[in-house]
Amino acid sequence: MSHLKAKILLCIAMAAATLLLAGCTFLSEETIKLRDLDFTVLSEEKVPEELLTIIEEKKASPFQITYSDNEYLYICVGYGEHETGGYSIAVNELYLTETNICANTSLLGPDASEKPNKTPSYPYIVIKTEYLDQTVIFE
Repeated sequence: MSHLKAKILLCIAMAAATLLLAGCTFLSEETIKLRDLDFTVLSEEKVPEELLTIIEEKKASPFQITYSDNEYLYICVGYGEHETGGYSIAVNELYLTETNICANTSLLGPDASEKPNKTPSYPYIVIKTEYLDQTVIFE
C-alpha cells in the first residue's frame, strides 16, 4: 500500500512541477513591441469590393477579420448591431512584435449631448497597413 502511495505522490509532484514550469514559461513570454505600424482608417468607399462584401455578411454580429491583397493588409473589427447610430471606433494601438501584429480598438458611444437617431447601426472599422505575413492578434 505504501508503494502505491509513493507512486501517486510522485505522479502528483511531477504534474505540479510540469504545471509550474509551463506557467513560468507562459508568464515570461512578454509581448515586446518592435515598432508601431503606420495605418490608414478607410472610409467605406475605399474598402476593396470583395472585403466590403464579407463585412456586409458579418456586420450584424461582432467580428474580427483580416484581408490581404498582397500589397496591403486590412484589419477589420466590427461591433455588431446597435439600436442607434453615433458610434465611433478608436485605434488604441497597432504594432508589430517578433511573431504577430497586435491590434487594439475601442468602441466609443454616441455623444451624450446629441439626440441619437433610432436607426440601427453596425459600427466597424477597416484599418489599412503595410502587408506583413504575420498573424494578427486582436486585443
